[in-house]
Amino acid sequence: MDTPTSAAPDEKTPAPDEAVATQSNKEKSNSSSPLEASAERFNSSVARLTSNSIDELHQLAAELQKMQEFLKSEVESVQRQINSAVAGINIIVDTIGPWKNMAVSQTPPTGNRHVRAGGLATSIEQRIRAGQ
Repeated sequence: MDTPTSAAPDEKTPAPDEAVATQSNKEKSNSSSPLEASAERFNSSVARLTSNSIDELHQLAAELQKMQEFLKSEVESVQRQINSAVAGINIIVDTIGPWKNMAVSQTPPTGNRHVRAGGLATSIEQRIRAGQ
């Protein structure tokens, strides 16, 4: 009863392939200094970060170009609207201009001229009465 009944490998014992891979990694790490390992990790981190940053910069540049194209089209649209509004204003001014000239010519002149009350007819009537 004390003897094991199965010859199943222990879960903590690595498989032969894994043991060879682990041993080869240990040999590589023993052959390189800790400084070289740190430098390799640093280089791989920098490469990973810069590639992400470069990709993000390319995406940002593409987004900015799209925004620039949009703004150019908006500027053109606003310019067309301004030109249309100015043309409409010019039509209105051209239409109203003659009316203004007609209104100015029909108004009596204003000034400091002294006008007699009753006018010419009143003065003639007064002479006639005075002569009778």
